Amino acid sequence: FLEPEASSCEGMMAAAARLFLRGANSKLSIAPGSLGTTLLKLSPNCSSRTKTQRRHAAHFTFQPDPVPSQYGPTQKMNLFQSITSALDNTLASDPTAVIFGEDVAFGGVFRCTVGLRDKYGKDRVFNTPLCEQGIVGFGIGVAVAGATAIAEIQFADYIFPAFDQIVNEAAKYRYRSGNMFDCGNLTIRAPWGCVGHGSLYHSQSPEAFFAHCPGLKVVIPRSPIQAKGLLLSCIADKNPCIFFEPKILYRAAVEQVPEDPYTIPLSQAEVLQEGSDVTLVAWGTQIHVLKEVASMAQEKLGVSCEVIDLQTILPWDIETVCKSVVKTGRLLISHEAPVTGGFASEISSTVQEECFLNLEAPISRVCGYDTPFPHIFEPFYIPDKWKCFEAIKKMINY
Repeated sequence: FLEPEASSCEGMMAAAARLFLRGANSKLSIAPGSLGTTLLKLSPNCSSRTKTQRRHAAHFTFQPDPVPSQYGPTQKMNLFQSITSALDNTLASDPTAVIFGEDVAFGGVFRCTVGLRDKYGKDRVFNTPLCEQGIVGFGIGVAVAGATAIAEIQFADYIFPAFDQIVNEAAKYRYRSGNMFDCGNLTIRAPWGCVGHGSLYHSQSPEAFFAHCPGLKVVIPRSPIQAKGLLLSCIADKNPCIFFEPKILYRAAVEQVPEDPYTIPLSQAEVLQEGSDVTLVAWGTQIHVLKEVASMAQEKLGVSCEVIDLQTILPWDIETVCKSVVKTGRLLISHEAPVTGGFASEISSTVQEECFLNLEAPISRVCGYDTPFPHIFEPFYIPDKWKCFEAIKKMINY
């Protein structure tokens, strides 16, 4: 937003500029004390320097995981560098692996494939036309032929032209052939989620669309360490996987990441913090919001929260979530996607079926609104820590 003062200042500046231009066209000069200079002095805070739009602070604070010791030496990496490391490991160990997508040969718009074409050659890391349906269709063919296909969709928002190929071809390939053929070697990567200024077409979280489709695996990491391990697990998995990468974390998230390849099990949620009063479930960026909410609840309300990172959306870890809810009696699920039809709905319905007699309060969903993702109103749209904190207070007082 522009401050009111800045807006009025801009209006004054524009009026003055028009007056100057008219004067120039009619070969008139503007003398000191004339209307033009008066306009510049009307607002006490107005100056000739253009006032810039204020940037809002991030709605979360990244909280790194402890340095892992079981996978060998580590190196400081942000999230996009951990993705690059995973892809590098794959290309080095699997001679059939290929990476393709829009601009990936140049390093990609988020630099996730930087240097890989130079290292492994243009036949293994290459650009495609701007055609998502073609990218995924090509990936299915590569995987069916027995190679390891790693396709990049430049933004998750643009995955929908490939929806038919993913849902009707990739997900069903094994089933329709009676397991004679499959495209399990296909992994689709895509930047995902809000970024602070992405607006309608660079902020969406479409995981729920694909959660309705048997035959796929859908994975979303919270950090560089998780990103590398989970991506390598997706690439090794014998089912087509969609790997959504929280783009706001590409540079904001920094951890000590193992240099050697390692895997983290799919479909296994992680309890990041144990608690006794409320279960908080999220994935991706929202995990860092809920970790802060858990601290606020303990400090301000004396409420003990258990924080669970779902990690895999499909198939999701029902057992871990339900075990926690049986203990706490309360459940809050939070994601950036719109609330109606979001994956929180599936978690909520499953938990009430399995844990109905253990619930002490209605399950709470703190999610995005049922509107397109806004631009300047993004701070009001996202499920920030204050919305989640209010939901916890409501559950505790139920």
